[in-house]
This record gives sequence, C-alpha cells and structure tokens, in this order.
Amino acid sequence: MADLLEVSGLTKRFGGLVAVKDMHLRVGAGEILGLIGPNGSGKSTVMKLIMGIEKPNAGSVRIGGVEVAGMPSHRIARMGVGIVFQHSRPLHRQTVLENIKLALLPDSLLQLFAASHIDDRAREIAARVHLDHVMDRLPGTLPFADLRRLELARAIARNPKVVLVDEPFAGLTSGEVADFSALIASFRAEGHAVLLVDHNVKSVAALVDRALAMYLGEFIAEGTADAVMKDETVRRVYLGGAIQTAARTPLEANNSAPLLEVEDVSVFYGKAQALQNVSLHVGAREFVSVVGLNGAGKTTLFNAISGLVPSTGKIRFDGHDLTGRTGAQIARAGIVQCPESRELFGEMSVRENLDLGGQHLPRDVSARQLEWLLELFPILKSRHSQAARTLSGGEQQMLAIARALMMQPRLLILDEPTLGLAPVILEQLSKALENLRQNTEITVLLGEQNVTFALPHADRVYVLEHAHFIWEGSPERFAVEAGAQFL
Repeated sequence: MADLLEVSGLTKRFGGLVAVKDMHLRVGAGEILGLIGPNGSGKSTVMKLIMGIEKPNAGSVRIGGVEVAGMPSHRIARMGVGIVFQHSRPLHRQTVLENIKLALLPDSLLQLFAASHIDDRAREIAARVHLDHVMDRLPGTLPFADLRRLELARAIARNPKVVLVDEPFAGLTSGEVADFSALIASFRAEGHAVLLVDHNVKSVAALVDRALAMYLGEFIAEGTADAVMKDETVRRVYLGGAIQTAARTPLEANNSAPLLEVEDVSVFYGKAQALQNVSLHVGAREFVSVVGLNGAGKTTLFNAISGLVPSTGKIRFDGHDLTGRTGAQIARAGIVQCPESRELFGEMSVRENLDLGGQHLPRDVSARQLEWLLELFPILKSRHSQAARTLSGGEQQMLAIARALMMQPRLLILDEPTLGLAPVILEQLSKALENLRQNTEITVLLGEQNVTFALPHADRVYVLEHAHFIWEGSPERFAVEAGAQFL
C-alpha cells in the first residue's frame, strides 16, 4: 500500500514552547489513521503543519512523494490535500449548492462562473454527504449536523488524495456520529488517505485502521486502536496511572434534599449540543468526581451550574432555583468555581490575588482564612510578594484554588486541576484536597480526566461521555465496573 502522506521529523516551536517535536507518521491509500491524545498534545498543530496553515521549524511533509513542508496552504490543497475544520466556515450568503460549487471552481480569475459540469458535480457531492434535500438553503438555516456535512463536502470537492478531519464528532448525537463514521469510512473505500483527530476516543477506535497517540507534542504509541488503548503509557497519560481508591470516614446519613441538584440540563453552543439532559446530585460535605475525556462536557456542566452559559433544565442549590441568576449572584450564594484556565491576575502578587478572593469578608475573617490557606498551601507563603505570572504551573494552580477558597464557598467546583502538573505537584495538591475532605465542611465537585487523581478524592463518581452521563456509583464500583472501559 503506497503512503500518500508521509511526515518525518516534524517540529514546531512557538517561542520557547515546543508544540510538536520530531513527529513521524504515515497514511496509505485507503487507510484511516486516528491521531489521539489529551488536550494540548499537539494534534491540531500537526494537522495545521501538514495543511500549511502553520510553517514547521523542521521536518518533512510529503504528499504522494512530493515535498510540501512550508508551502502555503493553497498550494498544498492543489497538491491533493483537503481539510475538514473543527468549526464550520461556510459562506453564509451562498446556498449549500453554491458553497460546494465555489470549492470546485478552478484557481483562475479567468473563470468566474461555474460550467455546467461543475453544477452537476456539486449536486453529486451534495448527495454523497446527504445534503441533496437542503441544497437550496442558506447555511444559517441548517441544523448543526448538516453544517458539518457541508464542511465534509467542501473538503472532498476536488477529490483530494489526503483528507484531514479535525474533530468531526464534536457536538453530534450518537446517531449522527454513526452517520459521520460511515461517511468517513467511505473515503477509505475510495482510496483516500485519511488522518482523523477527535476527542471521542471510542468512536475513533471503532473507525480507524491504526491509531497514533501523542502527548505534549511527542509520539508515545502506534498500532491497532485496541493495542494503543491498552498501552500502559497511553493509559497513564489519559488516566494518570493505576486506578486506586481511598477510604474515608463514612458521612452520616442525611435524608434532607441534596445541596446541589442538576435535573435534565442541556447546553447548546450555537447549534452544537454540548450537554444533553444530564442530571446529578451532590449532598452536603460530599466529594463528587465527574470523570470524562476531554470534550465530554465537564467544563460546560460546571459553567452551567455557575451561571456562565445559558442552559435548559433545572439547577437548584440548597433548595433554591438558580434559573436567571448571574454568575456573580451564584458565587455570592456559595458556589465558587476554580476554572481549568485558572484566570489569575498575572501582574498582581500572590497576596493580592488572595486578597481579591476575600475582599467581601470582614478584615478579621479574611485574615484567619488567609492564615489557614497559607498552611494548606505552604509554597504560597514563600511566594506571597511574587507576581502570579512568574509562578510555575503547579504553583499557579494552588493559587487559583486558594483564591477560590478565600471566598469561603459552600460548594467548590474544581475543573481539571491536575492538567499539565508534575507528579510532585500532584502529590501536594492531593494532600491539600484530602485535608479539605477530612477536616472541613466544604462540598467539592471535581471534574477530571485523570481518574487516578479523581477517585481517591471521591465519595461518588459520575462518568460523562459525549454530553451524557453513562455511569454513576462509588469509586470502588468504578474500579471494578467502569475503569477498564474508560478509554
């Protein structure tokens, strides 16, 4: 089988950050290669380097044996590469058929109008991706799945040798994922080489011929999807290591209503559904972990609870409906979120960031809270006058959590607190959370991909997959029932 796409030694630096390091991959005619890895692994950067959207610092990209590394993207497209972007980018004043016809026009100002054969070809492509019933509609009137089909149509308009597909399943229902998988599989049958990136690892595994896993810009494993999913390095990257649980003094039985109730909550970003009818409950003083791969919907769930994104359904806190409340009102009611992105004030000192968290408290209460937090995170005491932007990633994460705790929350939401942290920092963070768990009245809702961090800090676990909860139970049950199927 001839390799239509060959990548070797591909490297990309953004300043001091090495986003892709010495990447090698190949995709043959009639083959689908799945490129997987957690957020920040460099998957999308690899796609952009192949397509010429970004220029590599080093390495080779060959299409059908011809070197294209560093060429502008329009020349690479002429060489036989099509890309399906994660976010739909149609021309909104043109119909579906006109969008496809524009993709078919030759690269020449001498021909501004489509010949009759182009119109016929555009209709064939529309039918191929199941858009023949909406050809005369404008993109803005289409459902989300049809917008994704339009992206597919434009990418394959010129029958490219290589098709790059970035996050095709994001925002789709399970039925739509099955339809798109069938469409992508048909590219293989026609002899295209397909490079596929998506966070929906199970759907990728069911579709691809081979999988390649990367982490922090580097290759870590390659082979059949099943072999890669079982690879110990891959599992450690996604899960954090061997799944373990930790004992906790059982909470006293409490028959009162849960502190937090989420009932049939759905969230849309435009036409893409990020959450679909999810429900959960968190009791007072409980530590509940929501685990799921990147893109499952954890951040969206937390933002809905915090009033940061519009949602449907019911969210109640301490018996009160949160519908219509602003994020600030919800925070003042006692729900405080520590976001994945930390959102520190980089030019302000550690102490100033903490003081902002406690600015609503009486001075003596704020002083006691600050003293307790500096005991909980001792490294912050020695860094109190240092600008937040100069801290290490782990120190910034501790500061972000400490600032949230300065608000004296009743419910603390932690979104991916372990993202990108070194093992020694994970251990310090784990000890701090265990201190909260055993010795305070705080309730915690933790969102994590790193299962080995999430489980020891949990009374109950929810598994979120592709906008739905698919499992709920104790950490002990998770280790037996759900852990092996998490990837």
